[in-house]
Amino acid sequence: MLSTVGHLNEFSYKNEWSIVKSVISGVGSYLPDNVISNDDLSQILDTSDEWIQTRTGIRQRHIILSNQTTSDLATEAAKKAMAAATRDDVDMVIVATTTPDQTCPAMAPAIAISLGLQDTPALDISAACTGFLYGLSIADSMIRSGTYDSVLVIGAEAFSTLLDPTDRTTRVIFGDGAGAAVVEKGSAGAPGEILSVRLSSDGTRQDDIYVASGGVRERMADSPVDPYFRMNGQAVFLRAVLKMEKAARLALDDAGWEPSKLDGIISHQANARIIRALAEQLDVPEDHAFMNIADVGNTAAASIPIAMSAAYDSQVYTPGSSTLLAAYGAGATWGAAAFRWLA
Repeated sequence: MLSTVGHLNEFSYKNEWSIVKSVISGVGSYLPDNVISNDDLSQILDTSDEWIQTRTGIRQRHIILSNQTTSDLATEAAKKAMAAATRDDVDMVIVATTTPDQTCPAMAPAIAISLGLQDTPALDISAACTGFLYGLSIADSMIRSGTYDSVLVIGAEAFSTLLDPTDRTTRVIFGDGAGAAVVEKGSAGAPGEILSVRLSSDGTRQDDIYVASGGVRERMADSPVDPYFRMNGQAVFLRAVLKMEKAARLALDDAGWEPSKLDGIISHQANARIIRALAEQLDVPEDHAFMNIADVGNTAAASIPIAMSAAYDSQVYTPGSSTLLAAYGAGATWGAAAFRWLA
C-alpha cells in the first residue's frame, strides 16, 4: 500500500503491509587520507578556526587525493559495509552522488564489478544530500516487494571538486568521503528494521543550492557559466530545519513513535547548529543527536551513512534503539526514515 500525503511530490509508506521486512544489516565508510584543518584554510582564505567552528561546528575535513575518484571512495566504503553484514554478494547496487566520475555512464555498474558483482543491477541516483535516504527507500521497497533479497546502498561524494577555491562560505564546509549500508530481508522487530520513510521535494527552490555548469542548459547561455557550487546558506538553514522536522514527524507517526522518546537522531551533517535545532524542535535531548561533522565536514549524500558507521563503531546506540534519519539537500529534496538501530 503506497500513499501520497499533502501533494504529489511527498512520498511515504508504512512498512506494515508486507510480511517481508527489510533490515539494515551492516554499515561502513571510507574517508580520504588527506586531512585539511581550519588552520590550513586560514592560510589561504580570509577565515579562522574560531570563525569556522562557531558557524559550522567543523574542525577539519577529508579531501580526495589527486589519484582518487568518487567511485574509489564508494568501493572502499561498500567493502566495509558488506564485511560488516557478512556478505560477499548483494542483489542490487544503488549509488547516491552529485559528483560522479563522469556524466555517462553511471558509476554504480563499475563499482559493482569492483566488488565482484557480475551482472548485478546497479544504478546512480541524484538527490544531493538527501540521496542516501532516497536510495534507502528504493532498497526497502525492492525487498518488501520480493523483487530482491539484498541491496547495497552507497552515498559517495567528492564535493571539494565543485568548490570555488576563493569562496570561504562553501570551501570551509564541505569534505569528501563515502558511506554504505547493506539492506536485506529480515523479520519484524529485528535490529535494523526499517519502519517508515518520508520523501519530499520542491523544484521551486532550485536556486538555493546549485551548480550552473555541466548540463544541457549551459549551451543556451550567452556568456560563460559559473562552474562552481553555490549556496544561499541562510535560506537553506531555515528551510532545512523546517522541512526535516516535518518529514521526521510524519515518519515517526508512521512508525508509532513519539519524537521526544527517540533514542537517537542521525541527521545530515550539514551544520552543527542545524543538527541541534532539529533535535530541539523535536524535543529530543541534544546528546541523542549524533554528530561527527567536526571531523568530516559536510559530505553531502555520504553524510548519513558515514555518520551511521561512526556511531556504530563508537557503540553510541544499542541494537533495536528507536532511531531517526533525516536530511535536506539541493533540489530541494528532503526526507526522514525511522528504523531500529542495527546489531
